Amino acid sequence: MGEILFLAHRIPFPPDRGDKIRSWHVLKHLAGLGRVHLACFADDEADAAHLQGLRQALGNRLGEVHVEVRRTSRPGAAARAFATGKPLSLTLFDSPRMRRFVADRLVDPKLSAVYAFSGQMAQYVPEGARRRFVMDFVDMDSAKFEAYAEAGGLLAPVHAREARILSAFERQTAERADACLFVSEAEAALFRARTGAANVHALANGIDSRHFSPDAAFPRLSVAERGEGPILLFTGQMDYRPNVDAARWFAAEVLSRLPQARFVIAGRNPAASVKALASNRVIVTGAVRDMRSWLAAADLVVAPLQIARGIQNKVLEAMAMARPVVASPAAFEGIEAEPDRDLVVEEDADATVRAIEALLASPDRARILGAAGRDLVVGRYAWDARLAPLEGLLFPAEAKREAA
Repeated sequence: MGEILFLAHRIPFPPDRGDKIRSWHVLKHLAGLGRVHLACFADDEADAAHLQGLRQALGNRLGEVHVEVRRTSRPGAAARAFATGKPLSLTLFDSPRMRRFVADRLVDPKLSAVYAFSGQMAQYVPEGARRRFVMDFVDMDSAKFEAYAEAGGLLAPVHAREARILSAFERQTAERADACLFVSEAEAALFRARTGAANVHALANGIDSRHFSPDAAFPRLSVAERGEGPILLFTGQMDYRPNVDAARWFAAEVLSRLPQARFVIAGRNPAASVKALASNRVIVTGAVRDMRSWLAAADLVVAPLQIARGIQNKVLEAMAMARPVVASPAAFEGIEAEPDRDLVVEEDADATVRAIEALLASPDRARILGAAGRDLVVGRYAWDARLAPLEGLLFPAEAKREAA
């Protein structure tokens, strides 16, 4: 098999947030198929410094690397986007240096395939690249901006423009890609329906159930750290709008009706509106050393997202830790589980309150639900099994010969 060029909008290491979890496991899997060259952005210098750990993890399976700290400001990118008629999502990740690195790799005769992770990186794969091109959209970003627009607010017209222009770009990308991947069949089906593309596949996320296990070795919270009373835990990147909106909604609409419980919001970079929720009943942790510590301490894990795309890693991680989960329909979408057996799914505040009250009142029911969730994750969500189709998508000729 030939070499692979892997493009990512954020350095795929360490796997400590949703996009990096998927990109890291995909990159590691591809490195088992052939030597991989990497071109990616980093949020800042500290993020870029993770390249050393990435090299140690992959060794000589990692070839040429270009990690570029993204310095484009949002106002500057917005001005260029409106001037050129391009999506803001693309101008935020536009870079001549990145284009030169990718162009240099594409002329290497040893390179057989390109794997682009996230729609922002599709702009670096030129038409007629003469390499197998697999586009991992993960989620349908245009649909996310469409949902933002429908939610209203001052930025609704901006989000509507982004949804419209980005949708056209996604369609054009699908026309030149050999395969388009999405994190769930629901996302894949939506993309097929809206674009008519036939080369669309679902490639679901997995979970490391040995790492996310209640029996694994990780720091346990002390009684003082945990505090007294039931803990309802919500995890995630807390400057991400869907997580911010979910935390605020839950605190206002649900927690206020559960006087005995405390709400823990655990995740890096909490937005100002999330920090403002902090009180004697709402704990905003910011970044934590090991999320498993809070997962193990929680009585329930909640995922009250109103807008969500693809599969929520936070739900899979909680299930793997044998925690009972109460999720919204949006957070549940794409997860191959059975409501009321593996987790609880409720749509509105009234139903969510009743579900939480019932689980807190019945520890045995909560324990059975958590155990069922872990059994499901262990049985269905191993990363190697989830990513097995990649070999055939990237190297179809070799896969056919091996099958024969």
